Amino acid sequence: MQDIKYIPSNHPGAFERHLIRKENNPLFGDRKTIIDNDSLMQAQKQDHEIVQQFMLDFREVMSQAVTFKPNEESDIILEVKDKLDKLYATSASVADDQSRIRESIKKLIGVIMQSVRKGAEGDAHALQELDQEDMAREANFAFLESQLVADILDPDSPIENEDLVPTLLSASKDDLALANQLFDQEQLTYILTEAEALLNRLESDGHDVTQAAENFVFIEGYKQFIEQQQK
Repeated sequence: MQDIKYIPSNHPGAFERHLIRKENNPLFGDRKTIIDNDSLMQAQKQDHEIVQQFMLDFREVMSQAVTFKPNEESDIILEVKDKLDKLYATSASVADDQSRIRESIKKLIGVIMQSVRKGAEGDAHALQELDQEDMAREANFAFLESQLVADILDPDSPIENEDLVPTLLSASKDDLALANQLFDQEQLTYILTEAEALLNRLESDGHDVTQAAENFVFIEGYKQFIEQQQK
């Protein structure tokens, strides 16, 4: 019987992305992978299960939202809004093209926020807090345009702690520019220390670490920038 040939997905999920990221990548040491049919199928299966759960959660929240009463209790409205915020973050990481669902979530959050603002009319402090929340949400959604950021923020991410530094050193500059902003100075110091040791070790073993070294300098430059900003 002929083996089935599995090919990478057009819109891979977090597990498949991480599998591809580790393929023949010496930065991951013993955890680097050689992709074959079995490993790719397993990663795609994990991503498919996550998509299925995501779609179930999305439909459940949408069903809850369309049954809002004209004077729905604020606690219920805010609960749905929080679920939508979390679903948006999940949508940025799961497999398949979720752009239309993300737009639907954005629109529904906008409708909910209009209702919340209406209830806060006349309360300047509450309206100011809502403005700040809107700005924070927009900034967060902008971060989530990077699937790397979405993967790092995902509590169930396949990127384990020991994979973080190799992942950052393997990232594109656009992804790295956003991912850097997830970490404070202490965390960046730790990342740079671990990265320097890893690069020195790989270079001594004869590996080409040119791109990884450029990413190291990029992270180091960002750390210096935020240090200057705080002076």
